[in-house]
Amino acid sequence: MHGGERQQRPTVGRVLHPGISSFTEFLAGHRPALLPTRRPFPDGVRAGAHQFPHGTTVLALTYRDGVLIAGDRRATMGNVIAQRDLEKVHPADDYTAVAFAGTVGLAVDMVKLYQVELTHFEKIEGIPMTLNAKATRLAGLLRQNLGQAMQGLAVVPLLVGYDPVAPEGAKGRIFTFDVVGGTYEKPDFHAEGSGSPYARGALKKLFHQGMTRRDAALTALQALYDAADDDSATGGPDLNRRIFPIVSVITEDGFERLPESETEALTREMIEHRSSHPDGPTVAP
Repeated sequence: MHGGERQQRPTVGRVLHPGISSFTEFLAGHRPALLPTRRPFPDGVRAGAHQFPHGTTVLALTYRDGVLIAGDRRATMGNVIAQRDLEKVHPADDYTAVAFAGTVGLAVDMVKLYQVELTHFEKIEGIPMTLNAKATRLAGLLRQNLGQAMQGLAVVPLLVGYDPVAPEGAKGRIFTFDVVGGTYEKPDFHAEGSGSPYARGALKKLFHQGMTRRDAALTALQALYDAADDDSATGGPDLNRRIFPIVSVITEDGFERLPESETEALTREMIEHRSSHPDGPTVAP
């Protein structure tokens, strides 16, 4: 017993006095096996995408009061629907949210690690990260996952935040990433995942500056509906099971997930309109 206690003491000391602001670096130095980015397959073995659940379409757009982020609920495993009510949109902290497409298991673990990373930094440094620094930290997690991405287990996140130091009218910001950690800021709107080409097409048609929260939410729902209409891996609203997209906003008041009652009401309104206009709203020239 005494020997076991002596072996554990150095680790306990490091936990109580981590010394660095990056929780990921701390974990990599002392318990690397706990990182979700560890490689699960031997070199040369490629994972078949059909073997693991994958999340699909997520999107974001700016509006008058901040930024909105949304996602469908479907996860697929090859030609099988693996889950109908997956949550792909999560708060990272009070003023930042992250959504994901790609390998579900890795993505969920990466989001949890990212949430701890932001909290750990603020506790160590006494101040929150800037939004640019948050994007850089998320890019670092993706680089650590490069080995698994090359084996077919990619995670593609979408990061949004409310930036109080940005100019008025540009406080809602959207960041997208590639699998090697490249970071790109997108103006106005963006979408990721298998249904993203169709969602971006809808957003390009419907987006306009100065939208209200209601207008922005309806635009996001229309874009997700168009994605589900053309991409079999994207799930449309399921009225019978009462499964609707997740829609969240970030404003100067912080992160807020729209109540399900509000999302359901907007979804039913959209579907009612599409009963006479199956291809969705059009924009006058």
